[in-house]
Amino acid sequence: MLCKPWRSRAQPDGVSLHRRDAVAGGCTLLRNGGRQMKVFVVYCHPHAESFTHQVLERFTAGLRDGGHEVRISDLYAMDFRTDLTEEEYLRETFYRADLPLALDVAAEQEKIEWCEGIVFIYPVFWTEAPAKLVGWFDRVWTTGYAYTPEPTMKKLKKALCIACAGKTLDALEETGELQAMETVMLGDRIRERAEQKQMLVLDGITHWNESQREILLPRHLETAYCAGRDFGV
Repeated sequence: MLCKPWRSRAQPDGVSLHRRDAVAGGCTLLRNGGRQMKVFVVYCHPHAESFTHQVLERFTAGLRDGGHEVRISDLYAMDFRTDLTEEEYLRETFYRADLPLALDVAAEQEKIEWCEGIVFIYPVFWTEAPAKLVGWFDRVWTTGYAYTPEPTMKKLKKALCIACAGKTLDALEETGELQAMETVMLGDRIRERAEQKQMLVLDGITHWNESQREILLPRHLETAYCAGRDFGV
C-alpha cells in the first residue's frame, strides 16, 4: 500500500499531534529505523459495523504487517464493567494500594505490563471518549499502579489516541474542543506514562454529510493502516 503524506504539529509539551492533510490525505511513509513493538489496543465502540471498527481493523492489520505483536481489549465485546464499586472507590480515595484488585482490572494491567505501546481507538461523544472507556481509566488507573503512592506501572514507549470525530478538525479547533480532547487524554490520562504521546483525529465522518464522509473514509482508513504499520517509528 502506498501511503501519502500527513502532517504533524509539535505541541509545547513535546506532544506530536498528527493531522490529516486536507489535500492529499493518507499518511507519512516513515519506515527508516523503526522497531517492532508489543502493542496493546483498547477499543471502545458499541457497534460492530461502525467506521471506528473499520479503523480498528485497518490499524491492527497495519500493526501485523509491520511485524508488531498485538493484544486487543474490545470493551463492549468483553462487557467490561466500568462503574466503580463502593469498595473500589474507597480503595482509591484513601490510597489503599495494599487492598486487592478485581480480576478484570488486574488482567488489563497485565496487558499494559506486557506491551511497549498502548493505543486507544474510540469515537468522540460530546468532546470525550465514550463513558465505557472513561470508566476503563477510572478502574484500571489505580492507586499504587498508575499514580500515588509509588506507582509501579511501567513507562511505555508510546501512547496513541485515535479519535473518530463527526466534526471537522477546523470546527473542533474553532470551538476549543480539540484542545480539550488533547488536554484530557494526553495531558491528564497519559501524562508522563509514555515517552511519546500522540493524538490522531480522523475527522468529518458524520452521516449528516454523506458526500464528505464518502471522500474522507478511504483516506482515513489508509491513515489508520499506515499508523499501525509504522507504529514503531
